[in-house]
This record gives sequence, structure tokens and C-alpha cells, in this order.
Amino acid sequence: MPKILRTAGIVGTGSCLPEKVLTNKELEQKVDTSDEWIRTRTGVRERRLADNDTAASDLAVPAAVQALNDAGLSPEEVELIIVATITPDTIFPSTACLVQDRLGARNAAAFDLSAGCTGFIYALSVASQFISTGAYNNALVIGVDVLSKIVNWEDRNTCVLFGDGAGAAVLKGVPGGKGLLGLHLGADGSGGPLLNMPAGGSRLPASIETVKNKLHTVHMNGPEVFKFAVRIMGEASLRVLEQAGLTKEEVDFLIPHQANTRIIDAATKRLGLSKEKVYVNLERYGNMSSASVPVALDEAYRLGLIKRDYKIVLVAFGAGLTWGAAVLNWDLEPPERS
Repeated sequence: MPKILRTAGIVGTGSCLPEKVLTNKELEQKVDTSDEWIRTRTGVRERRLADNDTAASDLAVPAAVQALNDAGLSPEEVELIIVATITPDTIFPSTACLVQDRLGARNAAAFDLSAGCTGFIYALSVASQFISTGAYNNALVIGVDVLSKIVNWEDRNTCVLFGDGAGAAVLKGVPGGKGLLGLHLGADGSGGPLLNMPAGGSRLPASIETVKNKLHTVHMNGPEVFKFAVRIMGEASLRVLEQAGLTKEEVDFLIPHQANTRIIDAATKRLGLSKEKVYVNLERYGNMSSASVPVALDEAYRLGLIKRDYKIVLVAFGAGLTWGAAVLNWDLEPPERS
């Protein structure tokens, strides 16, 4: 294994969202809830839903193509593909292998990574290590989830939260002082039962009973997950800044996991940031799990909200329980807007 140490940075981004929009008003017709109840407790107004024939790879591929084009990289040049997802097309083969084939990235290694909503940051961390050591020169990292396929549409406490989408980023080696300045990952497996899908694995294989009892859907202890998230989002952000040798006053922009406006507000307050320095698209998309952070990053970049040399914090929490944060010295000029 080469021992070259270099910094990895994001050199291109992309995203893909389903066309179908499901508003809170429409949800009122499906489940015992209201637009006001959803907005005041979560901040979500609408979300995007994949149709019956759309799987994770169908959203991942267009997001990847956009990111590769943005980075000026051809599929044949891609050396590594990591897909962060908890809703893969199939248990095996990996969604990353399906994406590799459809892109024509025949020279790339490919695998999936599961860390819930923290998946993209975990995948970013893994990919950066390969680049830092010189094992690979570039990597395509994708966060994608189609949670509409695994929510219980009779459970108003969970079905109102989630949406579908995909976000992608291309990583390459960048000059020192640019790119990823710090990464912090964490996990607490004792909290696993707080947010899970009980059936479908080797513990509870699919059966008539597991399907009838809706054990192949998201189960969540909302109050406990909320308390955990409020604490960990701020803590993880401060930890990664400390690792990078930065203070919270030096943060130019925050891109948090889009789970709940109250959770985002708590992290914003912990970092002492104004709302203008935080990107939130939760009201339009809901919680897209591993896609939330990369979609928000792509949108903020294309809107010109993040500029070269900005110190940007990405932070998320998710099933596992997991959490993660990254701080970057952004090295891309905002794209020209037509």
C-alpha cells in the first residue's frame, strides 16, 4: 500500500430528485395528520417521492453523471465508487456495482456503505482515506435513499418525515490547506433499536408474519432520537472543528442533515451562526437520509451561497446510532447560472 499522504477535496457535485411532489395537504388525505401539525413539529411542507418503478440506482446515476461532468471526469477515469444507502436496489449485488455498470465506469472498484442518514459523511471519510494514501486518485461518492419504499404510510409519526433523492460528489487530491481539513465519525450501537427496520435481514427473514406486522418499514422512537440529535449535531460539529484547528468563529457555512428544523436550529445556535450561514431545504424535500447532505451541498454550491476558501461544516446523525461531521476549505468557484 502506498504511503503518500495528501488532502482529498470535492471537485464536483450533482443531485437528482424525483418529479413527484407529495404535499402535507395531500398527506392529510392519507393519514390522520394536518399540514400545521407537520410544519410546526418538523418544518416539512412537501417531499419528493419516487414512482413504483424507480429504485435507488435510478436516482444515483443522474446525480453521478452531473457530478462527473462538473468535475470534468469521464466514467472510464473513475477509480472508486462508494454508494451510501439504506435502501439499495437489492441486498446484493451492491447498488454501487449497478451504478458502475450503468455509468460505464469499468475501471472502478465499487461497494455500498450503510450508516443511515450519516452515510454520505461516512462514505466521504472512507473515500478520502483511499485518496490520501495514494491508493486511488479519485472517487465518486453518492448518497441515495428511496425511503418512501420502506415507510409505513399508516404511521403518521414517521411517514410525514421522509422523502427520496440522491446527491453525489467527486473527490480528488487537492493542494495542501484545501479540501477536507477534518473528519469526525461516531457510533453508539446501544441506540440501534431507537431507529431501525426490524425485518429483512438474517435476524428476521421475510415471512408472511413480518410483512403482515409491517416489520419491513421504518420504526422510530421519535422523542429519544430527537434528544440524541439535538445533542450530537452540535457536539460533532465542535469536535471536527477542534480536529481541524479551527474555531466556530471561522465557520463560513453549515450544511446540516435535513431532519427537523428544531434540530438544525439547535446546531446553528451551538455554533453561533446566523441563519444566513446555514442551508436548509427541509421544507421542500423532507428527510432524504444519506441524500440530505449531498443534495443540500449541491444546491448551495449551484446557488452561489458557498464560495472558494469558505470553511464549510457538514454534519449528520442517523440510524446505528451514528453521527459524523466534516470540515472543508471549499475550492470551487460558484458555477455560472443561466
